[in-house]
Amino acid sequence: MPGSGSGSVQTVSAVTAAGRPPSPGRLARLAGLCGPAFVVAVAYVDPGNFATNMSGGARYGTMLLWVIAVANVLAMFVQALSAKLGIATGRNLPELCRDHLPRAVSLLLWAQAEMVAVATDLAEFIGGAVALNLLFGVPLLPAAAITALVSSLLLLMAPRGRRRFEVTVAVMLAVVLAGFAYQVMLSGSLAGVAGGFVPRLAGPDSLLLATGIVGATVMPHVVYLHSALTQHQGRALAQHHGPVTQHHGPVTQHHGARTERPRALARNRGAWDPRRAALQASRVDIAVALGTAGLVNMAMLTVAAATFDGSDLAGLEAVHAGLGEILGPGAAVAFALALLASGLASSSVGTYAGQVIMAGFLRRRVPLLARRLVTVLPAMAILAVGMDPTRALVLSQVALSFGIPFALVPLVVFTARRALMGDLVNRRATTAAGVAVAAVISALNGFLLVEVFTG
Repeated sequence: MPGSGSGSVQTVSAVTAAGRPPSPGRLARLAGLCGPAFVVAVAYVDPGNFATNMSGGARYGTMLLWVIAVANVLAMFVQALSAKLGIATGRNLPELCRDHLPRAVSLLLWAQAEMVAVATDLAEFIGGAVALNLLFGVPLLPAAAITALVSSLLLLMAPRGRRRFEVTVAVMLAVVLAGFAYQVMLSGSLAGVAGGFVPRLAGPDSLLLATGIVGATVMPHVVYLHSALTQHQGRALAQHHGPVTQHHGPVTQHHGARTERPRALARNRGAWDPRRAALQASRVDIAVALGTAGLVNMAMLTVAAATFDGSDLAGLEAVHAGLGEILGPGAAVAFALALLASGLASSSVGTYAGQVIMAGFLRRRVPLLARRLVTVLPAMAILAVGMDPTRALVLSQVALSFGIPFALVPLVVFTARRALMGDLVNRRATTAAGVAVAAVISALNGFLLVEVFTG
């Protein structure tokens, strides 16, 4: 890491400064930067979303499709800020919280982030176990053990080859999409879908469910994770392209020493900037990955609307049984396979996020498999005492609601600081939008918490 002062600032290479467009090799490297958003996107189609979206479609038809669309746009905005933070600073959100906030505040943020990560991962793990039970009739406890084994194998890919992990998770997201695309085809449920994008509600119950959909949109653990998945991209581009200063910013991250913006950057403002190109690549990555997740969520609601119109579903098992009775066994198998892929992938991502959280806040690393045990044991205990798995999923959403403000507020604050972000600092409109999004989502989740605890 370069030292502080003017010697820590390096300008763009002669080729970049000349303003030439990126070469095919550069384009290939930029294409190689895509992938982190697919890891993040899996969290937006986790088993908790299955329960919420299927329930919404069964009770209110396609009326709440517009809510999913709005929620998806909000998620894209938040994840874009997180990705930009990593690219601009070369640090992840937990690391920045540790270095720029009072120690007591940082420790409190770490404690709640760990709670959220563990609770979320626990629920995803249970979702995978339920899927195995639905597919093969495996009792929940042995199914939980199998889920733990398979998801642990996925986790082993992360430190050995992040690209391989990203591709594997993307394939699982594709499995979820294919499963629901097949169900949409069987249900013939596309007719009248357009009307669902007209904003409207049908009383206080639909308002509560809409609030739940929007409130559960932003997943705090992947807000932390996304910045970690992109934080090395600036360094990699600097090595390949000449390099640029790590963040074009007036500070050196590790030492906090302020420097002036390089004059060469000011002279070559129109030159091709590999760091900005990486930011554009991340935006495409987010649009495709979270767009896919949005389509999956809409498909869930649409299938439920066409299949269970007016019903009050009791849980994932009831959804599986109903699909088998109404659309045939193929639809039930597709649902269970999608749930299994979702549970395995999102559980692995949750544990990975927990590793990032601990390393960032505390500078301590726990082996991924050890973190997996922290999740497996409580999940096995929950299943052993006979707790309803769907109820566990609902409680995981409560934990998510608790953690959202603690991830969003530091994210908006840090991305608005020029001392950290340099030329990639938020514009005023972006910061204002970030404040509004954080306030709205936090308020909605506060409302959900009140409803949960007051009945």
